Amino acid sequence: MRWEALREAGPGMSMAGQDARLEARPEGEGLRLVFHGRLEAGAAARLWPEATRRAARARPLILDLAGLTALDTAGAVLLLHLEHLAGEARWAGMPPGPLQAVLDRTRQALAAPPPEPPLPLPWLGLIGQATIERGQGMLAQVAFLGEALVAGLGTIRRPWRLRLSEMLRHLDEAGLRAFGLTLLLGFLIGLILAFQSSIPMRQFGAEVYIPNLVGISLLRELGPLMAAVVLAGRTGSAYAAELGTMVVNEEVDALRIMGIDPVAWLVLPRLLAAMLVMPVLALLMDLAGLLGMAAVMATLGFPPAGVIAQLQSWVQLKDLLGGLFKAAVFGLAIGLVGCRAGLGAGRGPRAVGDAATAAVVGGIVSIVLLDGIFAVLFFRLGL
Repeated sequence: MRWEALREAGPGMSMAGQDARLEARPEGEGLRLVFHGRLEAGAAARLWPEATRRAARARPLILDLAGLTALDTAGAVLLLHLEHLAGEARWAGMPPGPLQAVLDRTRQALAAPPPEPPLPLPWLGLIGQATIERGQGMLAQVAFLGEALVAGLGTIRRPWRLRLSEMLRHLDEAGLRAFGLTLLLGFLIGLILAFQSSIPMRQFGAEVYIPNLVGISLLRELGPLMAAVVLAGRTGSAYAAELGTMVVNEEVDALRIMGIDPVAWLVLPRLLAAMLVMPVLALLMDLAGLLGMAAVMATLGFPPAGVIAQLQSWVQLKDLLGGLFKAAVFGLAIGLVGCRAGLGAGRGPRAVGDAATAAVVGGIVSIVLLDGIFAVLFFRLGL
């Protein structure tokens, strides 16, 4: 909303370039504030301190608008603020018509009461609202999974669409750079399990069965689960941060405008990298854990040959294969949750941090839920 006078500029003077200026003239016991030029947002901000300081001490105050050539909403707010501040204000030099309309509409907008806050929901309504929000979030996750599946099937038909260089980069970041941390955690997990198991088993003289307990626990449960936690903390958060930054910078919108599917271009290489690298990380976690357990057994007086014999007699190939299969599914879940959190990031300054947090929390919750489902399924199938 704005008003602009239709006048002809003088020789060598452009009306568009005249910024507003303020002139204060004594008027009897009061003060006359004369405005010249274009009273727009920038000029109103510049003149605001001086105008309010003079208007606060003027009784009465005369606002002379004869020299104005343009007025927008910000300038109108300044004039009405001066009128309210002085208490006794008169207008002078104001042409009838559009300028008066701008002031009247701004006065009405300022006088409008603020909207009433919504009434608080009862406890049953809060439960229903939370349920609906959770359901919508789950539907969004399922829809994103469907988009990823469609993009994967399309890549099978058109293999050249897969960005191999991008997938290799993510394999390096999620896999090779995590080997050291995985080996360290695996060794410590195996060592801790062996030490804690030796305390109760020593009471029954069953220390020889420690390799059986630790080996089966690592291969079937703890190896894939701990490797998935490492992947969720390192790679899931990195996926969310990268894609969230691209959303904030509107790079994802630019891809859509160019007709490029962001799921096939950005998500699919990350999903494949997470799925491929997780079994390797789980295997490294298992081997490092068995080495940690062997070190503890050596301190208890058991030779490596005896430990290997116990593992061979109790640990089966299906335990290892089941754990690696679970690890691949965990990697897919972590990749989906991380990419979904990144692409669903908001536009504010906290968007990227919130997306990374949601990726880590959602990834860990999803792998625990999947692990429980696999435990029931394997029990029912006798695996």
